Amino acid sequence: VQLQASGGGLVQAGGSLRLSCAASGTTSSTDVMGWYRQTPGKQREYVASITRGTIGDYADSVKGRFTISRDYGMNTVYLQMNSLKPEDTAVYYCRTIRRSGIVYWGQGTLVTVSS
Repeated sequence: VQLQASGGGLVQAGGSLRLSCAASGTTSSTDVMGWYRQTPGKQREYVASITRGTIGDYADSVKGRFTISRDYGMNTVYLQMNSLKPEDTAVYYCRTIRRSGIVYWGQGTLVTVSS
């Protein structure tokens, strides 16, 4: 499985960005797809995930501002980020977990929120 993340960029505080992560290779609707983020000197932290269906799970820090969605036909997961804050600045990574437990990571996309 290969994951290609895109959509990062520079935005002012209060603005919005939409990240995309396209999965290629052998994928399944049972894969858990999600987003993590990392800033220099800190551990990678969980942002959101989605399994079957349309209901996502979110870290408290992004609840009410971020929305994760998934296009099963396109094998793509999205992260709509609204009301962005400077503390959301990070490299965002997509991740997928197969039913077997094998984990795959994308290459990361940089989000910078200016104050």
